[in-house]
Amino acid sequence: MKFFVDTADVAEIRTLNELGLIDGVTTNPSLILKSGRNITEVTKEICDIVKGPVSAEVTAVEYEQMIREGEVLAKIASNICIKLPLTLDGLRACRTLTGDGHKVNVTLCFSANQALLAAKAGATFISPFIGRLDDMSIDGMDLIREIRQIYDNYGFQTEILAASIRTVNHVREAALIGADVATVPPATIKALVKHPLTDKGLEQFLADWEKTGQTIA
Repeated sequence: MKFFVDTADVAEIRTLNELGLIDGVTTNPSLILKSGRNITEVTKEICDIVKGPVSAEVTAVEYEQMIREGEVLAKIASNICIKLPLTLDGLRACRTLTGDGHKVNVTLCFSANQALLAAKAGATFISPFIGRLDDMSIDGMDLIREIRQIYDNYGFQTEILAASIRTVNHVREAALIGADVATVPPATIKALVKHPLTDKGLEQFLADWEKTGQTIA
């Protein structure tokens, strides 16, 4: 499974990239707002840090303006992935932009039918929102399972990018089901390494090593 980090915080992206833990980045208007920076400036800096896809989202809702904004975003860097909403205009723009050789991430997916349409429109990535479904007492992982089966049934090349991930359990379950990518907040990526038995074992090893009176130098 590939990991994308879901943030526009350049410092967090740089740290995780140096650890070799991320394969790309996803941003959205809310994350750009949180960064407090100009979208072009911060997106260019992110693209310079990571080699993989960096999703940058259009804000238009109509096809023609989506295309114009998508072309502007694509000029920021060669690894830009244009993020489009899962609407009829968004799907039309997806078809046009992928036809022009751009990567496209179709976002705000909440049903298997929507994911099927995105694949037929040539989406590079489909972003089903797990956490937001869970908020409505709907198991978001069921959607990942349905999309995985449909895509495998027909050999669609669109990658399933599990989004709106809230917990480390979401990551594990998405990986078990076979999601191609998980886009995860920085804190959740860091939490994946944590286990109380790891901490306890390390504490015991260090205590025993101290008793030997030895050093490694």
